[in-house]
Amino acid sequence: MQVYQNHDEVIVEGVKAFNLQHIFECGQCFRWEKEENGSYTGVVYGRVINIRNDGETIILSNTNMQDFHAIWKSYFDLERDYRAIQACLSKDESMKKAAAFGWGIRILNQDVWECLVSFIISSNNIIPRIQKIIKSLSEKYGQPILFNGKTYYSFPRPEDVYQKNLEELAFCKSGYRCKYILDAARKIVEGNINIEALTALSTFEAREELMKIKGVGPKVADCVLLFSLQKYDVFPTDVWIRRIVAYLYFGHSITIKDVQKFAIERFGSLGGFAQQYLFYYARELKIGK
Repeated sequence: MQVYQNHDEVIVEGVKAFNLQHIFECGQCFRWEKEENGSYTGVVYGRVINIRNDGETIILSNTNMQDFHAIWKSYFDLERDYRAIQACLSKDESMKKAAAFGWGIRILNQDVWECLVSFIISSNNIIPRIQKIIKSLSEKYGQPILFNGKTYYSFPRPEDVYQKNLEELAFCKSGYRCKYILDAARKIVEGNINIEALTALSTFEAREELMKIKGVGPKVADCVLLFSLQKYDVFPTDVWIRRIVAYLYFGHSITIKDVQKFAIERFGSLGGFAQQYLFYYARELKIGK
């Protein structure tokens, strides 16, 4: 991988197994918008960047080398060999097809607070509505950022919503989830949960900490563990994933507990990668519906 700067762009050459559509449309993030030229613009860690790729070359616009090494290299997980992961997982026909279909997926290393709130909002929700709620919250309580003549907004901090009440959050139309967002902000600001220290905990311990927040069950907690805390052994499981695994591997209905047991035995420490390949593959091809 070779990296260099050209004006306000950082060019990264020699990146394999990287596809923007696979990354941003596999259900792991909600603040990237596809542009007419096929590039994507997103707000991440209080910054706005545009990213496009041409084969094995990635072009990041509105950034610099310092931010690349401090943020983007980790955020896009650029130092991990995803082809090796795909090869390791492809021991059965279903996973082989899923990994080949979503060959360009990278698991993003997102801000843990934003990821937590995003997946609280995602509970029993659809992606367009999730995106709209997150956008509303950011426009109301985030900071404006100008890029290419357009105003974007950073994601609000826990402190920005800490002293709000349910009536003040009603504008975002998140319904019953608003009380969960408030509970998360209060537990974090008041020091009951240290989200910055979760990475150092075991997967089990970090999950238990997250589930102290109202509205955070095993599925939401595992999404946060996978997409912001680098706990790659988790296998986030909801009704949809349960159906996919049942259809591809069992041929009959199974429980979420069965799925979790299967994932640990079959995928081990690579469970999170396997889940993303299976989810994207099955959703795009409408498998298991």
